[in-house]
Amino acid sequence: MPTEIKGLNEECGVFGVWGHEDAAHLTYYGLHSLQHRGQEGAGIIATDGEQLRLEKGLGLITEVFEEKQFDRLEGHGAIGHVRYATQGGGGYDNVQPLVFRSQTGSLALAHNGNLVNAHALKHQLEAQGSILQTTSDTEVVAHLIKRSGHLPLKERIMQALAMLKGAYAFVMMTEEKLFVALDPKGLRPLSIGKLGDAYVVSSETCALDVVGAEYIREVDPGELITIDKDGLHSDRFSEPLQRTLCSMEYVYFSRPDSNLDGVNVHSARKRMGKELAKEAPIEADVVTGVPDSSISAAIGFAEQSGIPYELGLIKNRYVGRTFIQPSQELREQGVKMKLSPVRGIVEGKRVVMVDDSIVRGTTSRRIIQMLKDAGAKEVHVRIGAPPLKNPCYYGIDTSTKAELIAGHHSVEEIREMIGADSLAFLSVEGLQEAIGSPKDSLRHGQCQACFTGSYPTEIFPNTVHPYEKV
Repeated sequence: MPTEIKGLNEECGVFGVWGHEDAAHLTYYGLHSLQHRGQEGAGIIATDGEQLRLEKGLGLITEVFEEKQFDRLEGHGAIGHVRYATQGGGGYDNVQPLVFRSQTGSLALAHNGNLVNAHALKHQLEAQGSILQTTSDTEVVAHLIKRSGHLPLKERIMQALAMLKGAYAFVMMTEEKLFVALDPKGLRPLSIGKLGDAYVVSSETCALDVVGAEYIREVDPGELITIDKDGLHSDRFSEPLQRTLCSMEYVYFSRPDSNLDGVNVHSARKRMGKELAKEAPIEADVVTGVPDSSISAAIGFAEQSGIPYELGLIKNRYVGRTFIQPSQELREQGVKMKLSPVRGIVEGKRVVMVDDSIVRGTTSRRIIQMLKDAGAKEVHVRIGAPPLKNPCYYGIDTSTKAELIAGHHSVEEIREMIGADSLAFLSVEGLQEAIGSPKDSLRHGQCQACFTGSYPTEIFPNTVHPYEKV
């Protein structure tokens, strides 16, 4: 299991284009702006109206693609995917999009999320004769679509989607159509934009901005959108349910320049910092944030508290991901390579270190020690989210409850373990207030299961957590 400067990873991001002569290149740039959602694999598949052509590989988008590959990816439609692979879910075969070919046509799929009933569906499919080629949940959907008889493809997709439980944002493509779908609870973000006469679909609005597309709207929970030569068509495969968009999208995963459910991520994080300063004030000399996702909350904390914000920690942007090393010394060196304290800022000071979460506690402990080694007199830790006490079954790699430090330790115990002079977390109510999305509509709301243990969907007894996949 990789140990990173942050202890959270989301499985992936999706992007799609329809009706643009340079669809594959646009998809490349869209995926580049979604790179933070997955760094272990990337793929693009394009159509020219006659056939689907796929290019994919392991690594960052810039490592996977060279200009010569785009000679094969000509066409007016394309979908792409960046992947974070959980344990057992890695390898070339699981890099998406996945493409399935048959005598009646081809279908490409890319997926963000996790199906809580995937295990049961795989058993059912195998009992009916299906042979699965990957460990990806995405392949299950392709088999369900294919086994739905001789109905029109859209009807088969709707029947298959109705069988799924959990979190999913899908982009699917045939030679002649692009399909977009979001789960009935809307646990994952998914937006639509226009670029001239072309349609663009993305996990985050920041990617729409990068390619010059104008944001139109979010995909509604339980909605299937079909895009073809006749334009955009909307159908529902599920009745409207209370939306529960993942709260951690606001706290950590999404880029600050993205908008989720009508709320700007940077603004929401600033409000988290302000709420945190109200709930857990402290006397200190400087406020600093752990780069990058905590900077916005740290600015908010500083504004509300009146304590100056300073760059007390600097991130080295030219260091790759830090994997487990053969010794404790090398593991800690990996953290030092990624983050450096600014001695001239923190030396002799009482420092408020704002972070977005504490997962296992190891990274927090190392950063606090670095600050104290650089001369910080005190380090007070403020977390811009409630304690992560419960595992996520919807596509985020928070591990089992036993491995989450807040799952079995009190705030005071965590403070002692990480070596902070004080520690406080934002309350669930404070987080909700900071996000500030409308509360009077089924179309708005957040999943807070990792904080509260109240899951918005049924969790199947044999649900296999991403870290437990084999």
